[in-house]
Amino acid sequence: MRKELSVFIERYVKEIRDNSAAVFVGAGFSKSSGYVDWKQLLESVANELDLDIEKENDLVSLAQYHFNKNQNRSVINNIIFEEFSQNKQLSENHKILARLPIFTYWTTNYDSLIEDALKEIQRVVDIKHNNKQLSITKPHRDAIVYKMHGDKENPDDTIIIKDDYERYYREHAPFITTLSGDLISKTFLFIGFSFLDPNIDYILGRIRIDYGEGNRRQHYALMRKIKKSDFKEIAEYEYAERKHQLFVDDLKRYNIKVLLIDEYSEITNILKEIERRLNSKNIFISGSAAEFGMWSKEEASDFIHFLSKKLIQEGYNLVSGFGLGVGSFVITGALEEIYMKSKTINDDRLLLRPFPQGIENEETRMKLWTTYREDMISRAGISIFLFGNKNDAKTEKIVLANGMQSEFEIAKRHETAIIPVGCTGFVAEEIWRELNQNLLQYYPQADENFQKCFQQLNEKKDYKTVINNILECLKQLK
Repeated sequence: MRKELSVFIERYVKEIRDNSAAVFVGAGFSKSSGYVDWKQLLESVANELDLDIEKENDLVSLAQYHFNKNQNRSVINNIIFEEFSQNKQLSENHKILARLPIFTYWTTNYDSLIEDALKEIQRVVDIKHNNKQLSITKPHRDAIVYKMHGDKENPDDTIIIKDDYERYYREHAPFITTLSGDLISKTFLFIGFSFLDPNIDYILGRIRIDYGEGNRRQHYALMRKIKKSDFKEIAEYEYAERKHQLFVDDLKRYNIKVLLIDEYSEITNILKEIERRLNSKNIFISGSAAEFGMWSKEEASDFIHFLSKKLIQEGYNLVSGFGLGVGSFVITGALEEIYMKSKTINDDRLLLRPFPQGIENEETRMKLWTTYREDMISRAGISIFLFGNKNDAKTEKIVLANGMQSEFEIAKRHETAIIPVGCTGFVAEEIWRELNQNLLQYYPQADENFQKCFQQLNEKKDYKTVINNILECLKQLK
């Protein structure tokens, strides 16, 4: 990854951790889910006016021309409703964005993809698309989505023609005030946004004048480079590239640093890296044990208890699903340390997702448990695997825990760092063996120190030595 991008990610991650980050999403962000951009949306409008949509850049005026000709906007309203009422699949970008612990989301889009992604992972989202909603606070919200140009469900109130923009400063003044406040107090990441919107141009200009050069937040925007393959003639490409560079330089006046990417697919990798760095201090502990193999119950309970306590001491945050024979010791060890330090329970340090019981339908139960596992592991940058067995209800014999095997597969898919404590036996030992056979595949940059540390994960010693070895492996991962 380029140094420029890496520096941005590091700074933006810090802003997220400080609760000072926001996201602004434009129409380009929804294209990967199958929605159209503005030109595609208004293509039929241009055809009706005998205009070529490819030659039109001022699309606000284009929509106004159609309104002037018909003296109503019913056709445009129908286009908006029909296009954005189609059910589209959430893109990976939307899912990652929703998982980031960001509170403030802004968009000019009419679709519901951002709020749908937030709801899918059980976040309480407060949606604002008209002035009245700004004065009402949804209880227990943990995300707020400002749809400053309206919503697909109310197409007559969407901002699309020139008349709408000219009245915006009077009829939607609360949105301008709110966005101005956020741009002053938060660091924004603009994605899929062209900066051709008159409202945004006005707000950015006003902030620049009111707050001067040295008292404004640094913001960032991801934009695709102008490419030769987009043009038939080399002269057209050179002209477009020259104009785009001037445009990028002009955004610096508003403290917006443009990060140029080669392809839109890079956005996914950038968001993944932001999530990875955010989660680098979050550890998912996977484990279940109806018995402890070579470990006595007392020895195993002390091991898990003091491992959790030590991880909290080292500044890690724990995620646990309350696995049988393991989860309770994780919780007591973590809470003991958290409460000793802060005298209160901090949800950021210990996230619990106990698996719901009593669901008789096996298909429903397994589907819900898979969702739980996906949610927990997506919040962690590291997964530690301990033991991994259960009592089979039919045979009453000890068998390998298939749930823990599923968590291993999910952890691989989410590209989390995997620490299997093989000396605890069972599934943890199987995972250790698989990684040990392909260590450089899982850890391409593993040096001799990490390889030695990894080997020791499968050596049964006293629990304090095992804990120290796990901590050393985590240190090597950094």
